[in-house]
Amino acid sequence: MTYEENEKRLAYLKNIVLNMPDKPGSYQFYDEDHIIIYVGKAKRLKQRVSSYFHKEVDRFKTKVLVSKIRDISYTVVNTEEDALLLENSLIKKYNPRYNVLLKDGKTYPSICITNEYFPRIFKTRTINKNYGTYYGPFPHIGSMNAILDIIKQLYKPRTCHQPITKEGIQQGKYKPCLEYHIHNCDAPCISKQSYEDYQENMNQAREILKGNTREVGKRLYELMIKNAECLKFEVAQDLKRKISLLNDFVSKSEVVSHTIDDVDVFTIVDDDNRRNAYINYIHVRKGTINQSFTFEYKRKLEESDEELLITAIPDIRERFNSHAKEIIVPFDMEWRMKDADFIIPKKGDKKHLLELSEMNGKQYKFDRLKQAEKLNPEQRQTRLMKELQNKLKLPKLPYHIECFDNSNISGTDAVAGCIVYKKMKPSRKDYRKYNIKTVTGPDDYASMQEVVRRHYRRMLKEQQPLPDLIITDGGKGQMDVVRAVIEGELHLDIPIAGLAKDNRHRTNELLYGQPPQTIGLDIKSELFKVLTQIQDEVHRYAITFHRNKRSKHALHSELDDIKGLGPKGKEALLKQLKSVKQIQAADNQTIISILGKAKGTLVYQHFHPETAETK
Repeated sequence: MTYEENEKRLAYLKNIVLNMPDKPGSYQFYDEDHIIIYVGKAKRLKQRVSSYFHKEVDRFKTKVLVSKIRDISYTVVNTEEDALLLENSLIKKYNPRYNVLLKDGKTYPSICITNEYFPRIFKTRTINKNYGTYYGPFPHIGSMNAILDIIKQLYKPRTCHQPITKEGIQQGKYKPCLEYHIHNCDAPCISKQSYEDYQENMNQAREILKGNTREVGKRLYELMIKNAECLKFEVAQDLKRKISLLNDFVSKSEVVSHTIDDVDVFTIVDDDNRRNAYINYIHVRKGTINQSFTFEYKRKLEESDEELLITAIPDIRERFNSHAKEIIVPFDMEWRMKDADFIIPKKGDKKHLLELSEMNGKQYKFDRLKQAEKLNPEQRQTRLMKELQNKLKLPKLPYHIECFDNSNISGTDAVAGCIVYKKMKPSRKDYRKYNIKTVTGPDDYASMQEVVRRHYRRMLKEQQPLPDLIITDGGKGQMDVVRAVIEGELHLDIPIAGLAKDNRHRTNELLYGQPPQTIGLDIKSELFKVLTQIQDEVHRYAITFHRNKRSKHALHSELDDIKGLGPKGKEALLKQLKSVKQIQAADNQTIISILGKAKGTLVYQHFHPETAETK
């Protein structure tokens, strides 16, 4: 691969990473034959995957892996535990070559239940099927330890290594160890726990390792009720504790659902102009997601969502060789399949899978949009302008937006600012500052009318293009006074909107119309953020102008009123005489000695005008 080809490859991969979400999930790396060579998991996908492309990465195996990557895909999930479980199932399915390599050649650990008289349960990397039954492997130690912890809390399997036999127990060969005294073992070695009870616990542990936690919970509940009816309340209370622990363990996993065996899940998400649709496919086998892909379909004849989904489902199922008898879909399907039934879940695990599929479809759509907008920044600006146009039902795109704000303290040093946004970006060369001239006192409405009147009269006189939208920094009152000038005095047809703030001075609503009505906007949307930026920018611009003007007044001295006296002369006088008061008290010769005859006489006569008159 040439240097240019490698740079192009890295640029393509980094662009994918740049648009990944900061959410938990699993990511997959593909080689040039589009074969998965590595599966990973992340608490924050974007942060984790971007680390592979840092220049300071010096691990040889990581460099080898990165050099083989040609494409990246990922699946978003809701929790970190989901990411672990999803990674586990994908590794089992695809067996990527670099997963073991990047784990320093170690195999994944499994959980073993031995074939002993009183079986032990432990983690191991060595597989010997004559020694016991193995469950796994587990690609992440955390998820495996979570299972071992719940089994330990529920059933207290023995941890000692001594070979316990039935005869040895009968002969009293064994003594309880520390684990018994700290209540981590019920000491079957000295018959404190019966053989039958211990084996029943091991059977339930095996069911948990198989994923049948709900069957175990049901069994524990039946035992609890039975013991309660027999007035064995202490035993029933212990069983209730176990049920609570088991339920807590099950609730931590949202990917695995042990009631679902073999199902396909399909959802469809449209792009904004309905030219394309994104269909997400999830396949669940034995309660675990083992496939998740999103496909982009282009509409040619304005097909409906149902028509597009009907076309896509057989194609995707054939591609992945799926024979699932249940297909979860988001809406009713008139078309039927020969070997499968469509299901629209209303609640429960299947409903959750539908929501998870839809979330992945929306994320894919968002990523594609971001990638396209990075290649063509104007696409984003046009999209935002169209969105604002549709929200306000404007006659044309709001290419040119102007916003006004006032600033004063009790009416003193009153100023105003006008900022201009073009293509949803600030056009600073068009910003304008205004000193309020005709308004006395703190009258924001009158000040706003003066500025708007002066601003647009000048634009009309100079035949400058008028804005497509005016935004006021305020609510109904500001909109009304601006409309009175624009429509009532100048007879202009310019749409006027208002941005109102809540009692915490945060933008909370967009107003438009006559009378003004609140326009529904998602406060997390890009458009709302841009409008908030406009309001913050005009406020910053006006208040900065006001502060500068106030500062100049605060620093003004009587020396500034002497025509012909420059900064160096003022500096020389203050350096020698320290203050304006002492300059005023000094005689003519002292001032002349500092500034020279011409300027010295000028300054002396300014403070002593009677001397000029006598001369």
